[in-house]
Amino acid sequence: MAVLCTGSVAIDHIMVFHGRFKDVILPDKIHVLNVAFHVPQLRKSWGGTAGNIAFNLKLLGEAPILLATVGSDFAEYAQWLDRHGIGRAWIRELDDEATAGAYITTDLDDNQIIGFHAGAMDRAHEMPVSQVDADLDLAIVSPNGKSAMLQHARDLKAGGVPTVIDPGQGLPLFDRDELIEFLTGADTYVVNDYEWSVTLETTGLSEEQISSRVGTVIVTRGEKGARLRTDGESFEVPAVVAREVVDPTGCGDAWRAGYLLGRRRGLPLRDCAQIGSLMGSLMVEKSGTQTLAFELDEFRARYEREFGAPGF
Repeated sequence: MAVLCTGSVAIDHIMVFHGRFKDVILPDKIHVLNVAFHVPQLRKSWGGTAGNIAFNLKLLGEAPILLATVGSDFAEYAQWLDRHGIGRAWIRELDDEATAGAYITTDLDDNQIIGFHAGAMDRAHEMPVSQVDADLDLAIVSPNGKSAMLQHARDLKAGGVPTVIDPGQGLPLFDRDELIEFLTGADTYVVNDYEWSVTLETTGLSEEQISSRVGTVIVTRGEKGARLRTDGESFEVPAVVAREVVDPTGCGDAWRAGYLLGRRRGLPLRDCAQIGSLMGSLMVEKSGTQTLAFELDEFRARYEREFGAPGF
């Protein structure tokens, strides 16, 4: 049995501008903006929500299944997945598309200008869940093309697969009825605190009404930890304090990987969230999104030190 990871598989292009945007962009000329930044540094990294979650699940000893669409520029990313033992059987390459990509320019004040090209991701519905002939005992529907997110959720729930719904950056794509359908019947609905506010506003439902439609609602709050609500009960799980804050990118995906590990192994919800909390903390100590590296024994020892009990 395996965890199915659906969502984006993307290539991030990270550029560093050795100056400050505020010194180049004139406020009174913003309506006629025409500016170029010299970026002597360029780093290409492998990302996307499904890719990141699968990478971290593999670190935790799982054998995740990736379901995604990518483009004709996928070869290097494919080699990366192969080196880390992450299967590609259900990743479809579309020759006439580019792999989804983020183009990020950062200045010396850590301000960012980001362009995102969805590319092959917008055709993720062309690789439906029905194509996966493996046994699944858990799945996550994370940010992806809108049609794919809705269809994957429908198919997984209809097939009786416990499904974690993680709308993330895709949340603004949904209208009221779509979002209510999307989350209803989910094993878990997980969002950050801002996305939770958007969920309440978009659906027009109360926290209690949403909770009645979902097994567990999780609201992650960065360094403030996470709040879980299930069976009418709410409880908090604190964040693990990072030894050094380097880069928050990818922390949410690492958190979700830890949570999924716990859910697949049938652990209590508090333990699942605590594993997620430790994964998120470790991720914030690294730059990039698929850069964690540890031995499982090392991770278990750190978990026991943090929470006073073995995790899994």
